[in-house]
Amino acid sequence: SLSENAKCDVHKLEEGPPLQAVLTREEGLQYYRTMQTMRRMELKSDQLYKQKIIRGFCHLYDGQEACAVGIEAGINLTDHLITAYRAHGYTLTRGGTVREIMAELTGRRGGIAKGKGGSMHMYTKHFYGGNGIVGAQVPLGAGVALACKYLGKNELCVCLYGDGAANQGQIFETYNMASLWKLPCIFICENNKYGMGTSVERAAASTDYFKRGDFIPGLRVDGMDVLCVREATKFAAEHCRSGKGPILMELQTYRYHGHSMSDPGISYRTREEIQEVRSKSDPISMLKDRMLSNNMASVEELKEIDVEVRKEIEDAAQFATTDPEPPLDDLCNHIFYNDPPMEVRGTNPWTKLKSVS
Repeated sequence: SLSENAKCDVHKLEEGPPLQAVLTREEGLQYYRTMQTMRRMELKSDQLYKQKIIRGFCHLYDGQEACAVGIEAGINLTDHLITAYRAHGYTLTRGGTVREIMAELTGRRGGIAKGKGGSMHMYTKHFYGGNGIVGAQVPLGAGVALACKYLGKNELCVCLYGDGAANQGQIFETYNMASLWKLPCIFICENNKYGMGTSVERAAASTDYFKRGDFIPGLRVDGMDVLCVREATKFAAEHCRSGKGPILMELQTYRYHGHSMSDPGISYRTREEIQEVRSKSDPISMLKDRMLSNNMASVEELKEIDVEVRKEIEDAAQFATTDPEPPLDDLCNHIFYNDPPMEVRGTNPWTKLKSVS
């Protein structure tokens, strides 16, 4: 099916991504399934958090699914990706399973980081987390892009950050180096309109995040439309691979939950605002409507996918609540890349660890 894409706003570019995109039935069904899986996984995490089975930091991705799915559809799995702490969606698209992600959230042995990372610190091949320090993943991502260039493999790195991190000094230092060294780096600002409880207008003197790379070309895209995101990402990837250096993308999106689970999310915005986004531009509903109106799928087919997804999430939650926690002996493993030194701060490999709680 041929789909009309909304026009991107561009900065320092002659032209933007194409205004028309082709969506095949297989792609449509795949995007739908992945987004639905993310949505259900996050809603289940919300439940488990409220039951105190998941604890600590937990930032949910529901509402922003079209960003992760669209970006991944525009690059290869051999490309590299690094993001901040709202990372459950990307862990899934980068090859993590729902079971591994949920078990990581509950801190169990079968978690993707063996239960030691938790919500903000999950990794897979070519996926560098999950990073807890605001903005710190951006210079790290530029380092990954430098490695791509150095190794000459024609790969690139996608560095994601939020509108809240967009005012960090380290981001502008990174823009400068990436531009000087022509690094194959796509800087992506996932603008979900609020940095914690502060609206973008109150936090940034310029909310045109796609122009804030100054000397770096930029695009502003509808981050609720998976096809817009995919086409813009393909365009950006082509820019990087042809040796033109870094490019910036701003995805205008929205989170349905609060900043994290400790934020009810309604003290700085109204329930009506959230409801309006849900009813007018929900990424999953928009893709579903598009597929149904073009006769690319039947209501029953999509319902079937929903049932399968629900079952996968239920099974994963079951595993995540019954899998054992890692034993205390595991605490000191996976710290050193090679053999650990004989003694560190008065303890050696034969010291028996004791829990004093």
